[in-house]
Amino acid sequence: MSRTRQLTIWRFGLPVLLLAAWHFLVKADVLPAFFFGEPHLVAQRIWHWFVGGEIYPHLAVTVFETLCAFVLGAGAGLGVGLWLGLSPMAAQILEPYVKAMNSMPRVILAPIFAVWFGLGLWSKIALGITLVFFIVFFNVYQGVREVSPVILANARMLGANRRQLVRTVYLPSATSWVFSSLHTSVGLAFVGVVVGEYLGSARGLGYLILQAEGVFDVNTVFAGIAVLTGLALALDSVVARVERSFVRWRPRSGGNGS
Repeated sequence: MSRTRQLTIWRFGLPVLLLAAWHFLVKADVLPAFFFGEPHLVAQRIWHWFVGGEIYPHLAVTVFETLCAFVLGAGAGLGVGLWLGLSPMAAQILEPYVKAMNSMPRVILAPIFAVWFGLGLWSKIALGITLVFFIVFFNVYQGVREVSPVILANARMLGANRRQLVRTVYLPSATSWVFSSLHTSVGLAFVGVVVGEYLGSARGLGYLILQAEGVFDVNTVFAGIAVLTGLALALDSVVARVERSFVRWRPRSGGNGS
């Protein structure tokens, strides 16, 4: 059996085994259904959500908030990371303040954003931005600082100006760092948005999960978690596809085992 086929079997077989174990443990009363739910009821809830159309307005709100938080946070992190990476004096002045802000538990900013921006979309987007920004910023900043001095010296000897250095040396060097941070930021964007919806919202997947928690409907809670996980995986796959188009020069990992 080829390695690719083995990998496919394990990837799809492992969640099936986990779901089967969950089902039998609940049926055997090893895991109380009240606290752990039942897989078939979770799947049933997801089915009714999508077939009945109840979830689509909430899904649209959460996806829009997440995409805005992800794009704006990543863009700001990329821009500020490049700026401080290329400006040693500014970096020395601002780095302690950036680290201080990063060390702050940013979830506690949610009530402040609710006061500033209201209970609409922008308070959730703002919280998501704060979670995404620092991940991207520190990766870009580190990637720019670790550019080889030899490559920079050679490029300058060939007459490259600052803009050309940024485009042909700094950005390619930081590309792997950037996409690594984007993969991590996908989940954090959802975290920021859902936490914001928990604290005050009338729409969104976080709102649906909060309503289910209020009536101790653990199956609906797991259904909401499953949908959020699927959305995060879908967005991460888009990031991976964009990454492959940007880093065609990088050799693929793995081998052709059989």
